[in-house]
Amino acid sequence: MAAEVIPWDSESTEKAHVHCVIIGFSHKNSIQKQKYIFDEGGNRKETKQINGYMIDAADVFIENRAKPLCPVPEIVYGSMPIDDGHLILTKEEAEEIICENKANAQFVRKYVGGDELLNRGERFCLWLRDASPKELRSSKLISAHIKATEIFRKSSTRPQTLKLAETPWLFGEIRQPEKVMLAIPKVSSERRRYIPMVFVEPEIIVNGSTLIIPNATLYEFGILMSNVHNAWMRVVAGRMKSDYQYSGSIVYNNFPWCDPTVEQKAKIKQSAQSILDARKKFFDSSLADLYDESFMPADLRKAHRENDTAVMQAYGFNIKMTESECVAELFKLYEKLSKGE
Repeated sequence: MAAEVIPWDSESTEKAHVHCVIIGFSHKNSIQKQKYIFDEGGNRKETKQINGYMIDAADVFIENRAKPLCPVPEIVYGSMPIDDGHLILTKEEAEEIICENKANAQFVRKYVGGDELLNRGERFCLWLRDASPKELRSSKLISAHIKATEIFRKSSTRPQTLKLAETPWLFGEIRQPEKVMLAIPKVSSERRRYIPMVFVEPEIIVNGSTLIIPNATLYEFGILMSNVHNAWMRVVAGRMKSDYQYSGSIVYNNFPWCDPTVEQKAKIKQSAQSILDARKKFFDSSLADLYDESFMPADLRKAHRENDTAVMQAYGFNIKMTESECVAELFKLYEKLSKGE
């Protein structure tokens, strides 16, 4: 079997976002015939086997995994309000609530999802987990938001949502850590070489359009921002239109991590910090600006290349190998690790 996803184009001025999947089947395996893989430039490469991911590697299929394959921090979705938008605030609504009573400021938090992380959008939310009944009732504006949330939840036919109507001041699913977390947008443009990830302070509420790793360190950041991890992601991740759709259960939990020496791990931490330092030089730019391949700053690109090299060396990979060769090696490592569970 062979498959290829191709964007569907037309001369229409109002184009629908449609992708055509072309799949070819054969009733027999052409063992005696040479197989070829063509890259985007039309270059042909001879291969021994073509698997379901269109690479020269073993027939391995990545399936949902509840826990990481390797001993690394767990990944979870951000918190879900389940509120029909009533606990989420615009900047103007946030300012109005604070103007009503300065004490209300403790309940207004910055609220981010994938779009805000990438484009520096600004939203807020009511975070009332530690509020007392007196504090909730003393604010007419906050009370109105809570009542609207209660009405929405009571109108649901979903048992879990109906149960949440008993605590309409709280988010429906709370997974907000009390420490710095690594945040990963679930959807990212296919034009980016690296999915932009960022450390977020616990005071900022991260929603479910983002995945978070509460216990991530510079080492995990360095691995996940590397060309090795992003090459793996490009092959196994799902798609939203043609954009990458990052998944904890598919991409992260199945990713085969390396086993670095103390020196290699220190080098990855150092290169990861260099990426963060390079970003800080352009404080007026969003992650979408910084990771646009046409405009990525030279310092940031240099930091990423150094990080790529450090990670590839930790895996024992030749730094000159192609992306498909890298993924083929990762599949071999995945097979070895999954069989050893």
